[in-house]
Amino acid sequence: MSGKQLEGKTIAFLATDGFEQVELTEPWQAVQAAGGEPRLISLNTGKIQGVHHDQKGDEFSVDQTVDEVNATDFQGLVLPGGVFNPDALRLSVNAVNFVREFFKEGIPVAAICHGPWMLVEADVVDERMVTSWPSVKTDLINAGANWVNQECVCDNGLVTSRKPDDLPAFCAKMVEEFAEGIHSGQTV
Repeated sequence: MSGKQLEGKTIAFLATDGFEQVELTEPWQAVQAAGGEPRLISLNTGKIQGVHHDQKGDEFSVDQTVDEVNATDFQGLVLPGGVFNPDALRLSVNAVNFVREFFKEGIPVAAICHGPWMLVEADVVDERMVTSWPSVKTDLINAGANWVNQECVCDNGLVTSRKPDDLPAFCAKMVEEFAEGIHSGQTV
């Protein structure tokens, strides 16, 4: 994943405390390697705490809050997992609306592990093929998604994966979809 296929593109990473660190850092590095500019968006200013499964990870500086941005400021969105991260984010009306806005605009979105919980809350998975961490499967199915147990699934600009082991495939497909740009079939 080298080259400049994301040159001039800014990619939002929406996260808060309790995100699975590798599910943010590896996609972040993939965006940078492809010439894009990643931006960390969160609920509050300051720093957020990553985790390595159930152990504390590093802290990361927030670039902007969800109150300060719009989906149209970006050319893609990444939703890392971790159990606590999407569970906290889905309680924020502004964070949920921010995610939904990407779908309204047809801007590609990539979600991994527990990250698809935000897709359920944003009501954007009906009749879409997706994957996730197994414990999120029922929530996705109940929201109308067609859940499959595959390493990486892409449905009209929506890229989903199950777990950190899937990151190589997830990152490659994510960069490809962000480079393609607007996906009119993604709009809700």
